[in-house]
Amino acid sequence: MTDTDYTLLQSQLAALIGDEDDALANASNFVALLYNALDDINWLGIYVLRDDELVLGPFQGKTACVHIPLGRGVCGTAAATLETQVVPDVHAFDGHIVCDADSRSEIVVPLLVDGRLIGVLDIDSPILDRFSAADKDGIESLCRAYCDVQSRSAGFI
Repeated sequence: MTDTDYTLLQSQLAALIGDEDDALANASNFVALLYNALDDINWLGIYVLRDDELVLGPFQGKTACVHIPLGRGVCGTAAATLETQVVPDVHAFDGHIVCDADSRSEIVVPLLVDGRLIGVLDIDSPILDRFSAADKDGIESLCRAYCDVQSRSAGFI
């Protein structure tokens, strides 16, 4: 595992989506940028809040679960608590929803626009304990930058 240059990723994200107003295009490029920049990742995507559940949005990786109830699994827990969930071993997380049997660790960051939950960013790895404190800080910072752009986009995804 190598150290990710989150400062560089911030610059790349700003250049990629900074002037774009289409929310779906921005979400898709955000996901693609991170998926290709992070090492030891097997799934990365956005789940979008629709009523009282999370629904699969743009992603990279194997096919995935489509509907996740709030409060259920790692994604639903992050959405319900509005707190980033870093799970070193998904098999030890009570209620983990298995979408890809190869996933061993996970980080899920709530996506907030103007203080309102619009979804979550979910990243899975086949490596146990893949996500460090530096990863958490860097990914949360990227999510804030993404959400800042989404706040002025033409609607949400």
